[in-house]
This record gives sequence, C-alpha cells and structure tokens, in this order.
Amino acid sequence: MNRSSLNVLGCYILWGLLPIFWKLLAGVNSAYVLAQRIVFSCVFCLAVILIKKHGGEIGRIIKNKSERRMFFLCGILISINWGVYILTVAMGRILEASLAYYMNPLFSVLIGAIFFKERLSRVQWASVALAFAGVMFSVIRYGEVPYLAIIIGLSFALYGALKKGIKADSETSICMETMAVLPIALVFIAYAQFSGFTTFSSLTTAEALLLIATGPITSIPLMLFAKGIKETSIVTSGILMYINPTLQLLVGVFIYNEAFTQTNAITFAFVWAAVILFVFDSLRKQKKVNA
Repeated sequence: MNRSSLNVLGCYILWGLLPIFWKLLAGVNSAYVLAQRIVFSCVFCLAVILIKKHGGEIGRIIKNKSERRMFFLCGILISINWGVYILTVAMGRILEASLAYYMNPLFSVLIGAIFFKERLSRVQWASVALAFAGVMFSVIRYGEVPYLAIIIGLSFALYGALKKGIKADSETSICMETMAVLPIALVFIAYAQFSGFTTFSSLTTAEALLLIATGPITSIPLMLFAKGIKETSIVTSGILMYINPTLQLLVGVFIYNEAFTQTNAITFAFVWAAVILFVFDSLRKQKKVNA
C-alpha cells in the first residue's frame, strides 16, 4: 500500500472511530455541539488557509455568486449530516449511524441515476434492491423506518453529488461551507447563551476543550482524504471506504454494548450482500477499463 492509500486509510479509520469522540459530548445539547462544530471547523480551516497563503481563493469564491450558492447548499447538507449523526450517537444508536454509511454508496448510485441520468447496471439495481429489502425488513419487524440512517446517508450522498461541481481543496471547501452557515450557527449559540439552556461557561473544562477540538477533528480526516485520493485507485478507495462503517459497528457493539439483535443481523446481512455486489461490479468495470 503506497503513501496515498495510507492517507485515505487513515481518513476512514479516523471517521470510523469518531463515535467515541461524539459520545464524550453526549451530555451537551446536540444542536449546540453542531453549532460549535461549524464555528471551530471554519476557524481551523481558515487558519490553515492563511498559513498556506491561499486566502486569495476565498476572495475569488466570495465574488462568484453561483459558487457562493453552491457552497451554501453544501453547507446546509453537511450541517444536516453532522447534526443528525451527532444526535444519533448521543441517543446510543451507533449501529444505525454505521448502517447509513454502508448504504451511502447505494444512495449515491440512485442520485446519479435520478438527477444525472446515469445508467445503472443490473448488478447495481440488484444492490439497491437488496439494501431496500434490508431496510423494509427492519420497518416490518420494528414498525418504524430507520430514519436517522436514511437522513445521514442521503444527506451525505447529496452533499457528495454537489461537491462534484466544486474544484476547491478540502480546507477551502470546508471553510466556505461552514462560513456559509456560520451566521445560523452564531445566532443559535447567542440564543443558547442568552436563554440559558446551554452556555459555554456552564460546560466542564473537558467538554469545552472537546468542542474546540471539533475543528481539527472534522478537518484533518478530510485533508488526509484530499491528499491521498488523487493517487489512490478507485477500486482501492471503494474497498477502503467500508472500513468506516465497520469500525463504527464494532465501536457500537463492543465499546458501548449496543445490542446487535437478530433483526439487526438480518438487516445488515441484506445491506452487506448489497455492498459485496456493488464492490464486485466496481471491480469488474475497473478491470475492463484497465484491459
């Protein structure tokens, strides 16, 4: 495995272990954690950009109305993704969060077919059908839709689709996306402060430091990914991406003792079968391209 692949691997490992970090903030209001994450991610990325002397790129984007609009939409989508993920972990439903990222590539394929008129192969349709069957089994068994997993997976897939039209590097992208929704975050923090339901001064020292750390915790994996993905093959990246939800699943079961029920096992079995088919189809297509 080359250095680029190791950077991508490092990104997915960090993402897979993130539930441990968010669990430490489970005692803080999830919306407040999200708002502070937006603020500190923006500050951290802005600092990195200024150190690299890439500030001119921000100025160029701010002057471009269509790019500003795109970054605002991306900012809204990633905020939804972050917020629901933080809430899901705080609620003790890490398994549902991991399910979201197993299904994410399948959501991406569906978005490609619906919005970009990309044609799906029979194997890809079979993958989508298997994942849907797994979700429906869970719905029938529990009587409720795994809505948190669907929101997390779908918001990230839509975010990824919009990101195709953005050419900025990772720190500039995160900076602009968080800057676009920064006013909303600051208004919420001010409301929380003056209403008294959550204030920075009421947090423990550990919680305050953890909130400050959300900046680098959010940005560093993305920087590793951006640094490595350009020289990592699509096949390698496609396989490595499943390390993230697998680690989340293991963290949920073995560290936080979340119950892996028979229904969970059957639901995940359908989704895993879908993933195997999806990866197999990707490998087959890549082999044809390289032939």
